[in-house]
Amino acid sequence: MAENNGNTELARQYREKYGWDMPTAKLARIMYEENKLKFTSLETARSRLRYIEGKTGEKIKAIPKQDNRPFNPYKIPESSKQEREPFILPKLNNNIMLISDLHIPYHDIESITIAFDYGVEHKVNTIFINGDLLDFHHLSRFQKDPRKRSIKHEFDTCKEFLRVLRLTFPEAQIYWLKGNHDMRYEHWLMTKVYEVFDDEYYHMEQRLRLNEENVHIIDDKTLVKAGKLSITHGHHVMRGFFAPVNSARGAWMKAKQSVIISHVHKVSQHVEVNMDGESFGAWSTGSLCENRPDYSPLVSSYQNGFAHITIDGNGDFQVRNYHIINGKLH
Repeated sequence: MAENNGNTELARQYREKYGWDMPTAKLARIMYEENKLKFTSLETARSRLRYIEGKTGEKIKAIPKQDNRPFNPYKIPESSKQEREPFILPKLNNNIMLISDLHIPYHDIESITIAFDYGVEHKVNTIFINGDLLDFHHLSRFQKDPRKRSIKHEFDTCKEFLRVLRLTFPEAQIYWLKGNHDMRYEHWLMTKVYEVFDDEYYHMEQRLRLNEENVHIIDDKTLVKAGKLSITHGHHVMRGFFAPVNSARGAWMKAKQSVIISHVHKVSQHVEVNMDGESFGAWSTGSLCENRPDYSPLVSSYQNGFAHITIDGNGDFQVRNYHIINGKLH
């Protein structure tokens, strides 16, 4: 993560202004609301604060005082360019169970149970929900079935799931990276009731009371780094008609770095070795939801599964990408 930048200095200024006793999450909201052109999301603002607080596991170097004036000798009009910084998981989050695509309330209880059993047995210290925790069928741009579960039911079921998740892993850090289905609600707010979009009361984080279960939510446009491994839901990688047979290889062709995605509901792996003998890998994970949804009830190539990621002190990682078949791990 870049250290010598304006956002880091800004975070220092806010921390000094409001004091070190103010909770990071509260200060991040203040800083983000007052500097939306500088931060791509609330989570990136929080990440900057965590960095200057020394909570990311990185060594903080002294930053020389900089001139606050931007380098613009030709007086070019102000830009709306966004700086996109990755969200770096703290080094303590080194034993990760990555689950994804539960599409609550269309989750698969047997597959989730198998994943939970595995996580408990291997004493994971981090649960990473890699997108599409909810389905939001009635907010889809596609045809809606009025017989499907209501939005209220989805929210209530998701709250109960998060409660069970926290009870099962009481000491684990829980992160939730939004996926394209999760974003349906935010897009609906923007389109239908944009007048209240700036009111956090209506946001998904408040509706699900994520603070009660200590769940950290991350914007879908943020690239997450676990050591040297990149994590993203995948909808910004596998876009449009780009649907390769080997999803992992397709992700590699787009990312050109070690990456793990979900989104496609398929278990796959692809490894590349460069001329220096360095190995790079890409993985796509299975889902924890039904494999034959209404839009493909008879023929579906979807697969259930999850991944176990371990990170060493140098950032090197190991990925075990599991496929659940007939109630057994493969």
